[in-house]
Amino acid sequence: MQAEKDAEFVGAALDAGLRAARFSLPPSSEEFAASIEPKNVPAVFRGVLKGSAALSRWDPLYGGLDYLLEKVGPDVAVEAMMSNTGHVFYGDLRSHERVSIPFSTFMQSCKSHLGHLNAASDSSKDKGTGKESTCSDKMCPASSENSEQLYLAQVSILNTESKDRCSLQVLKEDIQEPIFLKGKSFSSINFWMSRAHMRSSTHYDPHHNLLCVMAGCKKVTLWSPSASPFLYPMPVYGEASNHSCVSIEEPDYSSYTRAKYMKEYSERVILNCGDALFIPEGWYHQVDSDDLTIAINFWWKSRIMTEILIVCSVCSQPFNKVTNSDTSDKKGAALQSLKPCTLQALYELMSLVHNSVEAVDQNDRAESASQDTSVCQSNERKKTAADDSSLLEKDPVAKIILPVEPLELRSMLLAMVHTFPRTLEGLVLNILGPTGAEILTRKFDEMDQGSTPEEQAEFYKIFYSAFGDQYAAMDALLNRKELFSFQVFQSVLDQYLRVCVERPS
Repeated sequence: MQAEKDAEFVGAALDAGLRAARFSLPPSSEEFAASIEPKNVPAVFRGVLKGSAALSRWDPLYGGLDYLLEKVGPDVAVEAMMSNTGHVFYGDLRSHERVSIPFSTFMQSCKSHLGHLNAASDSSKDKGTGKESTCSDKMCPASSENSEQLYLAQVSILNTESKDRCSLQVLKEDIQEPIFLKGKSFSSINFWMSRAHMRSSTHYDPHHNLLCVMAGCKKVTLWSPSASPFLYPMPVYGEASNHSCVSIEEPDYSSYTRAKYMKEYSERVILNCGDALFIPEGWYHQVDSDDLTIAINFWWKSRIMTEILIVCSVCSQPFNKVTNSDTSDKKGAALQSLKPCTLQALYELMSLVHNSVEAVDQNDRAESASQDTSVCQSNERKKTAADDSSLLEKDPVAKIILPVEPLELRSMLLAMVHTFPRTLEGLVLNILGPTGAEILTRKFDEMDQGSTPEEQAEFYKIFYSAFGDQYAAMDALLNRKELFSFQVFQSVLDQYLRVCVERPS
C-alpha cells in the first residue's frame, strides 16, 4: 500500500490532453514559449538543474546547511509558517500562523534533525535490515514531542512586485534559471524548505510556476482548473480562496460528496533532486515534501494574461492584423480564438472580479450582503430615470457584455470555464448585478436562437459545471433578473405616479 501511495499516478478520468508531458532534455526557450507554455498543461523536466551551483552547494547531506548558514548570515530573519495541524499545512489562518524567526535558528533545527536521521540510519545498519532507501523511506515524522512544525514557505529571493528587501536575496547568486525560461520577466523567485516530512494543502496560484527541487524529494498531485467542482475551493471572498476545503488526510465525503471522485481527475508526479515541474496558473496542486527538502520556484505572469493585455492595447486595429485564429465556437473555446475586442471584454470582467476580491474585506462583505436588498430599494426610490439605459450606466458588467456578439460571448464564457473557472464563479455569484443578469440572460436567449437543442444543452452543461453549487448560480441569475424587473417597475411608478413601493419579500 505504501509503495502505491508513493508511486506516480494518473487518474482514470483525466483527459489524455491534460496529462503532464515529460522531458529528459531541456527544451529551448523558443520551444517552451511556442509549444509547451501555450498548452496550459503541466510538464516535468528531468535533471534540468544538473550543474547548478545551488544544487551542489545547498545539499543538506553534503554540508549544505552550513553553507546556507554562512551565506545568509546569522542576523537575517525570515518569515516561516507554523502549523497547528502537525505535518499538514493548510491555507486558512486557523490552521497556521506566520512567525518571524532567525534563519540561523531554522538551520540549526535542520542540523539537529539531520543528526537524528543519521543516527536512525546507523541503527538500521547495525540491525542488519539492509533495506534500500527510496524517496519516501527518507521521510521521518517530526518529533512527537512537538506537534507544531515550521516550514519556510515562499521566502523571497526576488520580488519585482514589492519594494521591500527580499530576505534571501543573497541566494540569487547561486541560482541559474533553466535555459527554457530565458527572457522571462519573473514576478518572484522564492525559497522553500521543510525540516521534516510535510504536506501542503490543495491550492492553485495566480501565476505560472516552475517548481525546482534542489535537494530531497517532492510528490506533487495535480488537478486541472476544470476539476474545481470536485475540490470545493473556499469562497471567492474568503481569506484563502485559492485553497480547497477538503482535508487531504481525513476528507469528509458526507459534506463534500463530489470529492470522492477527485483522485480520478488527478495526476501525481515525483520530483527528485534536479527535476523541475511547470505548473500553469490556475492548476490545483498538493505537495508532499521529504525531510530536509529544498526547492525554489519561479513565478511569472502567464502568456495568456500578457497577450490579453497586449491585444487590448491594440484593439482598435483591424482584426486580421492582430490574429488569424479560427473564431468558430468549439468545446472549451481557446482564448486565442477570441476576437481582440472580446479579449478586452474578458480582461475587463476579470479585472472587476479581482479588484473586488482585493478591495472587499470578508466581514464587510458578509455584512453588506445582508443589506443589499434594502439599500438597493432605498437607492431606487431616489431615481428619476425609468428606462434600461439609466440602469445600464450603473452596472459595469452589463456595460461590458452588452456590445459582445452572442456567439462570441458564448466562446468567451466557455474559455472562462476551462481556464478561469473561479473568476467566472466570482463574477456570477458576487459581482453580477440585476441589470447585468438581465443582459446576460437576454444574450443566452439570442445564443439559443442560433443553436440546436443539442448545442444548447451542451453549452449550459459546461457553463454550470464551473460552479460548486450549480443551483446557487441559477438562483443568482433568476433572483437578479427578478430584481431588475422590479427596479424598472418601481422607476416607472416613481416617475409617472410618484408612488414608492417596497419589493415583496
